[in-house]
Amino acid sequence: MDERPEAELVSIPPTPRMSTPEILTPTGLRSPRMGGSKEGKSSTTWTPTSLISPRFLSPIGTPMKRVLVNMKGYLEEVGHLTKLNPQDAWLPITESRNGNAHYAAFHTLNAGIGFQALLLPVAFAFLGWSWGIISLTIAYFWQLYTLWILVQLHEAVPGKRYNRYVELAQAAFGERLGVWLALFPTVYLSAGTGTALILVGGETMKLFFQIVCGPQCSSNPLSTVEWYLVFTSLCIVLSQLPNLNSIAGLSLVGAVTAITYSTMVWILSVSQTRPPTISYQPMALPTFGASVFSVMNALGIIAFAFRGHNLALEIQATMPSTFKHPAHVPMWRGAKIAYILIAMCLFPLALGGFWAYGNLMHPGGILNALYGFHKDDIQRGVLATAFLLVVINCLSCFQIYSMPVFDSFEAGYTSRTNRPCSIWVRSGFRVLCGFISFFIGVALPFLSSLAGLLGGLTLPVTFAYPCFMWVLIKKPQKFSFNWYFHWTLGFLGIAFSLAFSIGGIWSLVNSGLKLKFFSPN
Repeated sequence: MDERPEAELVSIPPTPRMSTPEILTPTGLRSPRMGGSKEGKSSTTWTPTSLISPRFLSPIGTPMKRVLVNMKGYLEEVGHLTKLNPQDAWLPITESRNGNAHYAAFHTLNAGIGFQALLLPVAFAFLGWSWGIISLTIAYFWQLYTLWILVQLHEAVPGKRYNRYVELAQAAFGERLGVWLALFPTVYLSAGTGTALILVGGETMKLFFQIVCGPQCSSNPLSTVEWYLVFTSLCIVLSQLPNLNSIAGLSLVGAVTAITYSTMVWILSVSQTRPPTISYQPMALPTFGASVFSVMNALGIIAFAFRGHNLALEIQATMPSTFKHPAHVPMWRGAKIAYILIAMCLFPLALGGFWAYGNLMHPGGILNALYGFHKDDIQRGVLATAFLLVVINCLSCFQIYSMPVFDSFEAGYTSRTNRPCSIWVRSGFRVLCGFISFFIGVALPFLSSLAGLLGGLTLPVTFAYPCFMWVLIKKPQKFSFNWYFHWTLGFLGIAFSLAFSIGGIWSLVNSGLKLKFFSPN
C-alpha cells in the first residue's frame, strides 16, 4: 500500500476560469456567441445550478467541489439558459450587449419626447380642460403599464430573449399571424416617423435660417425641398454609427434638447399676454358628426404622443442578461426615470399651451402658435435657440427610429450570405434608407400632418398588443380578474385604434385640419 500523504495522492491542477465564447463583429467589438443547451421543463423554483448547492457539495472532496463551484459561477455569469442566435452578433440592435440603465433612460427619453408632443395643445382645443386632462392621464398610465408588460416579456420563456417586437408577436400569435399583426405597424411607425422627422427638421432649419438671417438678409435662400435634402444628408452622416449602443450619446443629446425646448416653449407661452379673444370651450363645428370625428382625431393626437414601445424590446436587447442579473431590472429602472421626465414635459406643455392660446391654438402646434402670436415680443435669439434645439432633437430621434429599419435590411443580407455586413455594405444600406425617406417626404409632404391618423394606426403597438401577448404567453387562469383585465384592455385598444384612424382620415379630408408643423411665409 502506498504510504504517501493524501495530499500527494490527489493532485489536481487548479481549474482555469472558463470564458464566454466570442466572435468578432464588423465594428471590432466582441460579442458572446453561445451554443444553446436543450430546452427542458423548468419552474420558478428550479434552475440547472440548484443541485450545485453547499448541501450537495458537502460530502464531495475539495478538488471536485472546486470544479463544480467554478462551473456554477460560470453558468450563472453567462446566463446558463439563454440561447443566443449567432446572427444577432452581426446585427446593429444586438451587436453590442453592454447597455445599462443609463443607456435605457437615454434611449427611452429620446424616443418618447419629440415633435409630436408640441401638438398636444391642439388636442386640448377640441377636448377642453376636463376631457383633455382625463384622456392624457389615462393614456399616460395605460402606456406605462404596457411598457412594463413588454419589459417583463423580454425573457418570459426560459432560454429565449425576444430582442425585437416582431419576435415577441410571433411567440404570442404564431409565426405567420405575428408577422402580419406586428410588422406593418412597427415598420410604419419607424419609417413613417423617420420621414416625418425629415419634413419637420427641414422646415425647422428653413425657419431657423430666416430668423438668424433677419429681414435685411440679401442671400438667396434654399427652397424647402433643398432644406429637406440638407437635413437628410446630416441624418445619413450620423447614421454611420454602427449599433444601438453606439448612439447612446446621441440619445442623451436628443433627450436633453427635447426637455429643454419643450420647457422653453411652454414657459415662453405662459409668460406672454394671452390673446384677447381666447376661449377654453371645445371648438364648435357645424355638425354633430364633425364634432365626433374631430374628438376622435384629438384622441389620436394624444395616442401618437406616446410612441416608442416599438423600440422597448430592442433597447432591452442591448443589455447583458444572466441568471443573477436579468436585463429587465436595469431596463425598468431606466424606463421609470425616463417616463417621470416625460410626464414632467408633456403635462406642462399640454396644459400651459392650452392656457396660453385656448381654442386659438395653431393646428401646427404650440411652437407655431408662439411664433405667430409673439414673434415680435420675444428676442430673435431666444426663438432661434428653440428652433435649433428642435433640429438637433430631430436628428437624434431619426437615428433611434431608423435603427430597426437598418436592422431589417442587414438581417436580410446576413441570412442570405451567412456572413456579417462589411462597412461598405452597411453604409450603403443606411444611405439607401435615408434617401428613401427623403423621396417619400418629397412625394407626400403632408405626412407630418397626420398625427391623429398615425396615432390611430400604430395605437395597437402601444396599447393593445402587449395586453394580448401577456395573456397568450403568461397564460393566467381563465376567467380570473387578470385574464379579463388584459383581454378588456386589448380589445379597447383595438376599438380606439379603428375610431382614431377614422377620425384622423375624416379630419384630414373634410375639415382641412392638416397638422403641418410649420407654415413659413
